[in-house]
Amino acid sequence: MIIPRGSNAFVQYVQANTRIPVLGHADGICHLYVDKAVDIEQAKAIAVDAKVGYPSACNAIETLLVHQEIADQALPVLAKSLQAEGVELRGDAQTQQILAGTLTDIKPATAEDWSTEYSDLILAIRVVASLEAAIAHINTYGSRHTDAIATTDQAAADTFMAQVDAAGVYHNCSTRFADGFRYGFGAEVGISTQKCPHGGPWA
Repeated sequence: MIIPRGSNAFVQYVQANTRIPVLGHADGICHLYVDKAVDIEQAKAIAVDAKVGYPSACNAIETLLVHQEIADQALPVLAKSLQAEGVELRGDAQTQQILAGTLTDIKPATAEDWSTEYSDLILAIRVVASLEAAIAHINTYGSRHTDAIATTDQAAADTFMAQVDAAGVYHNCSTRFADGFRYGFGAEVGISTQKCPHGGPWA
């Protein structure tokens, strides 16, 4: 078993050039999905913690997905809180339209933003039509590291946690919790995003 530690390029090189089982991840493209049934203040606290505390960590969120039914109420609150912490926001067309009257310095998101690990105080935002659309986005662009849903609807949370393909999937919890030390494992030697029996941190 090889557990590579290092840059994205190094991990990908090791994975591509050995037949020995490799435990590793090459990207940390993590998401927070804000569902239509949500405590907005709780979602705000989760989003800020998941992005701001240590933005270069592999478990920091790079994309925020917001259900269209709550977007008008939630986006201004979330965006103001994130910008107050120095986060540069990049939004899709609907995000920019909603925030136009509140915040004027939202950059347009491009297709490349959905698959970019910024490792910085930059966050892409997309409004989605449904829970299913959020899951499809995550399974298309995510790195199978850690993703979270903010919702007060247990059925929505259960669906999200069953269908998102990631080593760690959380309900009303920051993605920053995905850490060997926080899990009580002590020193962490790797994060498994592979189809191994144990997904997540390896101690």
